[in-house]
Amino acid sequence: MSWQTYVDDHLMCEIDGSENRLSAAAIIGVDGSVWAQSASFPQFKEDEIAAIVKDFEDPGTLAPTGLYLGGTKYMVIQGEPGAVIRGKKGPGGICVKKTNQALVIGIYDEPVTPGQCNMIVERLGDYLIEQGL
Repeated sequence: MSWQTYVDDHLMCEIDGSENRLSAAAIIGVDGSVWAQSASFPQFKEDEIAAIVKDFEDPGTLAPTGLYLGGTKYMVIQGEPGAVIRGKKGPGGICVKKTNQALVIGIYDEPVTPGQCNMIVERLGDYLIEQGL
């Protein structure tokens, strides 16, 4: 299966049989290379991805400054140190799950809930980890 198929079919899928879906999603290598992304995924800077990767290696580094992606600042909220970073901005937010080689990123806005986004992103991340990726 292609990486784009994972993004299109597993991350940008309809949620709970409704028309609701994530606003944007991507799978990005820990080196900052884009494996696949939705058309709506923001244009990001390499240092934004580097800061996210650094927070997985040294949890808590993003909390004081916020998580930036595509110039948008998200307030870092509870996550799982070294495994998941969650961020909030107004009625929406972001979830980043780290696998061995990549970051699975989902961005959402109302009516999608944080829990729905987390479930979609983390489920795919867990699957990729099981596959050794």
